[in-house]
Amino acid sequence: QVQLVESGGGLVQPGSSLRLSCAVSGIPFSRLTMNWSRRPPGKEVEWVGAIDGVGASGNAFTSYADSVKGRFTISRDIPKNILYLQMDRLKPEDTGVYYCGQGDNRGPGTQVTVSS
Repeated sequence: QVQLVESGGGLVQPGSSLRLSCAVSGIPFSRLTMNWSRRPPGKEVEWVGAIDGVGASGNAFTSYADSVKGRFTISRDIPKNILYLQMDRLKPEDTGVYYCGQGDNRGPGTQVTVSS
């Protein structure tokens, strides 16, 4: 059974950094594409970025939405089965509920609020 549980959200000021974590269980974590998405207040869920499964080279390709490219970084700790989303230079428009996901599965989310 797939289980995804996000944590690390909170209230931060613009320009700050925050790291979200997602504890993953029930799937071969290192071999699958994992993604982050978010739901801004009053809006639909939008894709934030993804990390591919680890390839033969030991690397994993990452991709990001234009709105977060250069500010957000996705990584994974394979031994701990944790997916991360490092968010730097946060903006008020980054406010929302953040979800980690794999395929059709998604966690309950963690709230991020960027406000002065």
